[in-house]
Amino acid sequence: MAEDVRQFTVGDDDAGVRLDRWFKRHLPQIGFATVSRWARTGQVRVDGKRARPDDRLEPGQQIRVPPGGDAAPARSAPGRKPLSDEDRDAARAMVIVETPAAVVLNKPPGLATQGGTRTTRHVDGLLDAFVADDQPRPRLVHRLDKDTSGVLLIAKTPGSAAFFSKRFSGRSAKKVYWALVVGVPDVREGTIDAALAKQPGSGGEKMHVDHENGQPARTRYRVVDTAGKRAAWLELEPLTGRTHQLRVHCAAMGHPIVGDGKYGGQDAFLTGTISRKMHLHARRLVIDAPGGTEIDATAELPEHFAASMEQLGFSPSTSSAEPLRQSTVERTPEEKKQAARQHAKQYRKARRGERRGRRDASGAKPGSKPRGTKR
Repeated sequence: MAEDVRQFTVGDDDAGVRLDRWFKRHLPQIGFATVSRWARTGQVRVDGKRARPDDRLEPGQQIRVPPGGDAAPARSAPGRKPLSDEDRDAARAMVIVETPAAVVLNKPPGLATQGGTRTTRHVDGLLDAFVADDQPRPRLVHRLDKDTSGVLLIAKTPGSAAFFSKRFSGRSAKKVYWALVVGVPDVREGTIDAALAKQPGSGGEKMHVDHENGQPARTRYRVVDTAGKRAAWLELEPLTGRTHQLRVHCAAMGHPIVGDGKYGGQDAFLTGTISRKMHLHARRLVIDAPGGTEIDATAELPEHFAASMEQLGFSPSTSSAEPLRQSTVERTPEEKKQAARQHAKQYRKARRGERRGRRDASGAKPGSKPRGTKR
């Protein structure tokens, strides 16, 4: 029925996105097969013209979506429980910075980033608190361990999610963590270079150092202050993004993070009144944002971490959590190989697009002769 036809306007956030990807972002309940059928039969149109699934969109264009396929914009996952006023207040209380592209939270310790077995309360489940009218649901673009507190960036739109994900995967995002560790490292500043792999028999829930079969993992560290030989306050900057990387690297140095019994055992706990909670905090995040801007967010310490700092005689003002300059980060040979492979993949993809364009223009495959000519 004509009244069921929907019209959508392409936003700035979707500039250059393929038509099929637009559907996946905004109408994920409509499958690729349906989009392809609509395109083939001329039912889905862009600015009144027939369109193909791989056509690139431009801001301001009008997309005609035919009846069927449950074309209502998806705002939350099926079966998701409505948030209570208490949940919404808790979500809003975590906000450090909010921009058109992102919401930056200060995640408290003990709150998981995503759900899992027996985990029903998590950050992902609270994101409906940031859904505006007729806008897509915000989404996670990176994670923090359940017991790690601090800066967590949430993308507000699909386009900004893709933008931020590239910054995290490309390692241009600068993250600085604070940690209290047991004992004091002999070398006060340096880089831990120790490959990591899943520990056999742990069900993939625990990592260990494996120089032969592990994935490259590098962490820059600096001792900010010490409490005699009892404990040290470290500034940590992950140069790679492996699971539990900072926790394993600190334990591998012989100085486990205070409260991290998983990797430090009983040696990870200090005597006296120091909290037994884990003392690892994502203090600062500096990342490029859409539109040529930058997000620079700092998260205040949770109560138990701040109390331990005070008891050990550490002052937060001693460090500004200044990130390592990106130009000084050298890649390992394996990381260079991975970057070269990715570049080659992108080049081949671009070449395929060029060949497809020539074929579409001529009506024939590149290198083939026109019909009616002899070979």
